[in-house]
Amino acid sequence: MLTVKRYFPLRHIHKGAELGNGYTGEMIWGDGNILNITLGCANLWDHRGGMEWEEHQSYQAIRERLEAGDLQKVNELFAAKPTGTAKCPSLIPAGRLVITLPGNAELLRYEQEIETGCTRIFYEFNNEEKVLEFHADMTMKEAISGKGLDSSMKLKLHPAFELCDEMPQSEKAPQNGMVSRGFQPPEKFTFGNGEAFFQAMPADPSYALLYRRDEDSFTLSFRRNTENHFESEIRNLLSFEEIAESSRNWWKNYWTDIPVIKTENAEVEEVYYHGLYKYGIITNPAGVTPGLQGPWIEDNMLPPWSGDYHFNINVQLCNMPGLKAGKFENLKMLFDMVLSWKEKLRKNAKYFLGIDNGYMLPHAVDDRGVCMGGFWTGSIDHACSAWVAMMMADYCKYSGDREFLEKEVYDFMCGVMRVYYNMLDKKEDGTLELPVSISPEYRGSTIDSWGKNASFQLAALHRLNRELLETAQLLGKKPDPSWLKIEEKLPKTCLVNGEIALWDGLLIERSHRHHSHLAGLCPFDVIDPLADEWKKIIEDTLERWFHLGWGEWAGWSMGWASQIHTRIGNGVSAELLIKLWKECFTNEGGGSQHDAVIPGLTIICRRQWLMQIDGFMGALAAVQDQFLHAQNGIIRVFFGVPDRVRNTSFERMFAPGGFRISGTIEYKKPLTIKVEATRDALLKIQTKTSQVFEQNMKKGETLILVQKENMLITL
Repeated sequence: MLTVKRYFPLRHIHKGAELGNGYTGEMIWGDGNILNITLGCANLWDHRGGMEWEEHQSYQAIRERLEAGDLQKVNELFAAKPTGTAKCPSLIPAGRLVITLPGNAELLRYEQEIETGCTRIFYEFNNEEKVLEFHADMTMKEAISGKGLDSSMKLKLHPAFELCDEMPQSEKAPQNGMVSRGFQPPEKFTFGNGEAFFQAMPADPSYALLYRRDEDSFTLSFRRNTENHFESEIRNLLSFEEIAESSRNWWKNYWTDIPVIKTENAEVEEVYYHGLYKYGIITNPAGVTPGLQGPWIEDNMLPPWSGDYHFNINVQLCNMPGLKAGKFENLKMLFDMVLSWKEKLRKNAKYFLGIDNGYMLPHAVDDRGVCMGGFWTGSIDHACSAWVAMMMADYCKYSGDREFLEKEVYDFMCGVMRVYYNMLDKKEDGTLELPVSISPEYRGSTIDSWGKNASFQLAALHRLNRELLETAQLLGKKPDPSWLKIEEKLPKTCLVNGEIALWDGLLIERSHRHHSHLAGLCPFDVIDPLADEWKKIIEDTLERWFHLGWGEWAGWSMGWASQIHTRIGNGVSAELLIKLWKECFTNEGGGSQHDAVIPGLTIICRRQWLMQIDGFMGALAAVQDQFLHAQNGIIRVFFGVPDRVRNTSFERMFAPGGFRISGTIEYKKPLTIKVEATRDALLKIQTKTSQVFEQNMKKGETLILVQKENMLITL
């Protein structure tokens, strides 16, 4: 399997080798003879600030103020309520362990063996190549352990409190600094075989970093709500050998059933396997659901956008690869978190629309579901709720978890739909329309950043409605009459002059990082680009999108765009966008950048310190989609593979319906597909150049299909 290799100097935290266990994340970086291990925690929240939904924030009040053009009063509705100096909740940086190698040593490279989780740091000393070996503790008892120290190496622990506020002002991001949030300096402790520091939090449990140095190894650990018993805690830390063995076993188990791909493009394969390595870390079921950066929180500043949960695409991208990878336990962690907020989401819906049984999730929240506030368009973006509900339904289709579908998902989908239905205007002719709607982040939060029947919202609404109708039939429940009305009386998208618009009267005017007007194509899949009634509309819509180009795209825009190209069978562009993402949105250490690392591709290229893991996960999902995706109940294979490819394959990729699909394209041989059924289900499958093959399959049955002309036939 893949070994990732990168070369020093790696002079920024997010250019380092990434390790972690889903709770803590470690970035190993440096230059010359200084090796830094930055430790972040995905759950280290300062919970102060934010916005709780209240009665005055009703849909009617928002609508009246928007229609009156009173932006000031709209903004007043959604202002965050600071607690002291904390405007909104934020993840907090932890600290850094610095290893000083001998004076004439020089760091050379890191090699990351993703099959075992082992990271090796190579350095030169006295003209001899030497190595340090690191493993993250996947059990979460500790953070990371390293081996290969010699007596001349020095270890020193640095609290983030000092690193944040010693950083030159010119290098700081907005809202940086722990002092500005009311933090006090930490307490430090030194022992014969290690160090510790204790950092009090203004309103949350304290945290600490501590390490023990043994003869040629060390173990670094992170603690919450700890007391000053560091000497005994250091003594009881796990050894390098214990952590290395458990880490290797964890990764062996993780890779056991991962679908295998083989391509003619080494870059695409690296994105796939390296991406799955990072996915395993950020979604480790022993950890916490990943936010914008997963557990990789820098130690020299507060994380951008608080490191929060953005539900208008970013959280979804971080978790999306789990479906086709079959990592259902990793994915369900997201749903369990959201469902733990049900009481809060019901209250949001109550104040928004006056209903008792709805669920409403704003676009940016902390780990308790508390809204960050201050961005009214995000706060009323109900597609955030619908998208999570859609992913829950997909999880059940892939995993076959009927109990979860019946006990939790159906109720959640119903509650989300009640909010949407109560937002609709019912016209005299029986038609429905969504009078106030937004397209994520388009025009920001200005007075003209909304309109009627936003295509993004319509697509989300229709996908949710389709899932409800299918689930009701599966569970033997009577569908709500409103669902049937929506299917018949609400447009699937907003059309202007035969093109898909952002909202009523507005075609997309400029390049934009959110491809939200195309969400009916992907990710919501309610518009089939192969259907006759949509072909001309899609062609004209995409022509405008192509013309506007990628001048204002972010890193995560690239994978989404690749998925859209896959939907229309444009494999060359689907693959090119993945390669462009890797070239332009990953740094020299392999890190996932929000901004481009080179100028000229996009104007979003100025913040080289800005990491978001969603870009890497979006690229990974795009690779998966190249081989297999589902659209309107049809499994489509090889739609994103360029026509010029002569040899490629994928093995046992997970698909909705409980199918495991394998496919092979081999030079001068017919395209072959193998389907394994893990439960009774109806198979609908096609390739780019075939008609749909349809057959009921029984659990345990295997089917071999080959393509002959435009038909798939059984062997």
